[in-house]
Amino acid sequence: MIYETFTYQQANLEHEFVNYSTMNKEIQQYNCNLNLVDQEICYQLAINIDSELHDAESKIWHGHPVWFLDKNPIVGYSKQKPGIRLMFWSGADFEEQDLNHKGGKFKDASIFFNNFAEIRSEDLKRWLKKSREIQWDYKNIVKRKGQLERLK
Repeated sequence: MIYETFTYQQANLEHEFVNYSTMNKEIQQYNCNLNLVDQEICYQLAINIDSELHDAESKIWHGHPVWFLDKNPIVGYSKQKPGIRLMFWSGADFEEQDLNHKGGKFKDASIFFNNFAEIRSEDLKRWLKKSREIQWDYKNIVKRKGQLERLK
């Protein structure tokens, strides 16, 4: 596919084995609109998330790539001034030192990346495993008037 080949070449990725045709097209477009350094980060994140949360629904939600399990937001990323922010909606309870940007009101935690080499795949896999095991119910937060309940 021409679009996938262009994305691969422009991002200078070294993941020839990856089938980009399985990646959500809106997420591909989001990534493609970033500078080359950020594209490389985002493609690596998306590939790992898709691999570890293979049964998750992925889409652009509030302008950013997000993955959902049973309609509950689990993980996503976005371009921000400090870099590419990888956010886990329930990450504050993961007890992970590197997820050190915690939300104030809710249970989210994040890490920022500015270079592809900063992504440690063993850490990312562990966080993604925890994202499946530790979940707060964000999908019903409006119905519960801002109160979160633990699902898992």
